Amino acid sequence: MDERRVARSGLLAATAVFAAAVLTACGSSTAGGYGAAAPAAGSTPATASGALRTASTSAGTVLVDPAGKTLYVFAADSKGHSACTGGCAQYWPPEPAGSLAGTQPSGVTATLGTLTRADGTAQLTVNGFPVYTYAADSAPGQAKGQGVNASGGLWWVVTSSGLWITGSAGPSASTGVRRY
Repeated sequence: MDERRVARSGLLAATAVFAAAVLTACGSSTAGGYGAAAPAAGSTPATASGALRTASTSAGTVLVDPAGKTLYVFAADSKGHSACTGGCAQYWPPEPAGSLAGTQPSGVTATLGTLTRADGTAQLTVNGFPVYTYAADSAPGQAKGQGVNASGGLWWVVTSSGLWITGSAGPSASTGVRRY
């Protein structure tokens, strides 16, 4: 019995450390009170200095931002509207539109655009849906958020054509690709 109690305590402590690390990395302040994580002083949106591209991940070949972070869509969103605010935006940072909207990176056939979030910032959209990165993806090419059910919905990686890979093992998974 004591071993289980020690193991449970260790798990709870590890979870608390992870949560604190994510909150520290994402920042706990919000811009305009609407829940979007405020950028660090002097930071530039990642998309302003580079281009979207594709990368191979465990979930398949997906869109990544200029830093190589996997881009995700949120099933609770609708075209032109983000449902991810508050704490959600701390774990799933909205991808800034930067200067990419209106440009078409090589190999990307999806329609890129922007939406204006409630805090006034511009977020990148792919085929009309807002896209995000995931705070737990700590290195380029990771897709730890694939299929995660959090913040009121499921999170999926998105392909260069704007399709959502809704399976955990890539486009050939039994749940397949969601077309929008």
